[in-house]
Amino acid sequence: MRIARWTRQDGTTAEGFVDGDRVLAFPDGSTVAQVLRQGLERAHALYDRTRAEVPGQAERLDAVKLLPPLVPSSIRDFVAFEEHVEGVSAGVEGKSDVAPEWYEAPTFYFTNPHIVHATGDVVPVPESRRLDFELEVAAVVGGVVGSDGVNLDVVAAAAHIFGYTVMNDWSARDLQAREMKVRLGPAKGKDFGTTLGPWIVTADELTDVIDAEGFLAVRAEVYVNGDLVGEDLVSNMGWTFPELVAYAARNSIVVPGDVLGSGTVGNGGCLGELWGRGSGISPLEPGDEVRMVVERVGEIVNVVGERIAAPVIARARPRPRLRRR
Repeated sequence: MRIARWTRQDGTTAEGFVDGDRVLAFPDGSTVAQVLRQGLERAHALYDRTRAEVPGQAERLDAVKLLPPLVPSSIRDFVAFEEHVEGVSAGVEGKSDVAPEWYEAPTFYFTNPHIVHATGDVVPVPESRRLDFELEVAAVVGGVVGSDGVNLDVVAAAAHIFGYTVMNDWSARDLQAREMKVRLGPAKGKDFGTTLGPWIVTADELTDVIDAEGFLAVRAEVYVNGDLVGEDLVSNMGWTFPELVAYAARNSIVVPGDVLGSGTVGNGGCLGELWGRGSGISPLEPGDEVRMVVERVGEIVNVVGERIAAPVIARARPRPRLRRR
């Protein structure tokens, strides 16, 4: 199944299933958020009902504008590809090594769930001169009967993966480089936008491309202005998606609607990695088109928008460090 949200030509919005070259709105007014909470088994029942009741009201997929496939509860973004870490460390931080701590456990940061773009959107960007994309696959968490999403083991975590979507973690590398020197972040180098889409492909649709070790063995590619600049297998991750979900829930909780990005694929999944390997490829500029294609999951396309000026931030002021008044 493929689940999506869209805007019609008359400006109204709908949520439902993508069925071939058609979209079918949920027949009972359900939302993607509700379907995620109810879990995959009930989603299948709703799919069967929708296909039986809605065909006469089906709309052509090419006649609607897709929205982000969900409104995320949160977005965690991991860094699960060793090749990416090695390259981008040199391209952003100036050191071409992988910290030993990377191998000990999957690491993630929380990014902004409130600025999520859809495929086809023009993406406004900050005043960065080292603008970058990051090609990722993201797991979407759904509900599981009898589970609260707390402290999951890997088997339980796998059951919480409702499906997958393509993710572009837009990045301003010059802002990110400054932030990382403060040993906290990334923050403003990342939180101006994330693209998710074009839809959620349910996990059961991809069971035949899960390899013997539990990795999602699909191909991912990224093109800039029509030129292929990066390609990798998602199965080159250091941890499986269930292991990422389990780690996110460790002494914590995952809830339906949470999005967990894989981190950027290797072999040119972002410009930062290519810069770290000595490539002279230019940063993104307004007007550039970025297209990401993930086998069996989908394709997202965005155009880089204009740089948006922001208010000036004052430097830290020297303080006397008084201990009492």
